[in-house]
Amino acid sequence: MNIPETMHAVEISAPGGPDVLKMVNRPVPIPGQGQILIKVAYAGVNRPDLLQRAGLYAPPPGASDLPGLEASGTVAAVGAGVSDWAVGDQVCALLPGGGYGEYVVTPAAHALPIPDGMGLKQAACLPETFFTVWSNVFMRAHLKAGERFLVHGGSSGIGTTAIQLAHAMGARVFTTAGSIEKCAACTTLGAECAINYRNDDFVQVLRAQGGADLILDMVGGDYIARNIRALADDGRLVQIAFLQGPKVELNFAQIMMRRLTVTGSTLRPQSDLAKAKIADELRENVWPMLASGRIAPVMDSEFDMQDAIAAHERMESSQHIGKIVLKVG
Repeated sequence: MNIPETMHAVEISAPGGPDVLKMVNRPVPIPGQGQILIKVAYAGVNRPDLLQRAGLYAPPPGASDLPGLEASGTVAAVGAGVSDWAVGDQVCALLPGGGYGEYVVTPAAHALPIPDGMGLKQAACLPETFFTVWSNVFMRAHLKAGERFLVHGGSSGIGTTAIQLAHAMGARVFTTAGSIEKCAACTTLGAECAINYRNDDFVQVLRAQGGADLILDMVGGDYIARNIRALADDGRLVQIAFLQGPKVELNFAQIMMRRLTVTGSTLRPQSDLAKAKIADELRENVWPMLASGRIAPVMDSEFDMQDAIAAHERMESSQHIGKIVLKVG
């Protein structure tokens, strides 16, 4: 494959709002030991991109300063020691950063094949949300069939993924969303009950069902104490983000008395080995469901790379249902 020396990319020119995203020319990265170079077709847009743009989520050491934590495309080159992939293979991959560029490098073990029957645009929406949901809901919190599972923000990329995976695994799925349209979308995906948080109290709804066995939350703030109240005895709360802030006052006695588990994780700072293990589990447990069409990413909108500002504005509006992608190549 003929690889140019430079590429078009979208960089964060300074911390701030969407207008700090600028089109630039950058050198094409070179894959190192155990890495692959991907010619990017599509890149997913995610909340961490917005946090990084605002100056609140610095890339880990050695990662690209360009935003973009997932992409799909074609393997353009392989680094030393890579045997799983060859030039010309189509992949989707979890990235340490750099997805908003025409070429990106990532560990070969963090790439997965495009599921049978799926296009590159849909596949670009898989890695960030599926790695996050699978690792937190199933590897960390061990959701089981028949358990009551509550995911907040059910119409988000994380939410639509969590609803489908939990439903496919036999759990009873509850979710929150902020409009009639979003709630309807969640029930279509497999939620037993979609709670419009503008009108109803999710704590009361879950307590009436016996409490949630597991809650996946990215809201934080006053939701933390409410989540604790909504849990069943021996329930688990998994925190993956804090859209309303991470600091609250909480009475931990109820955690002790009701034998609750509070845990959480972030994906990006984890080791390459940890992410490779998640990829292996996804390939075995989830990719067959994607290939069969039993589950699928929910697509909201597509923007050209030069319209990254509009893509970020769309996500910040919270009007989207499902995933937003950038068309790069």
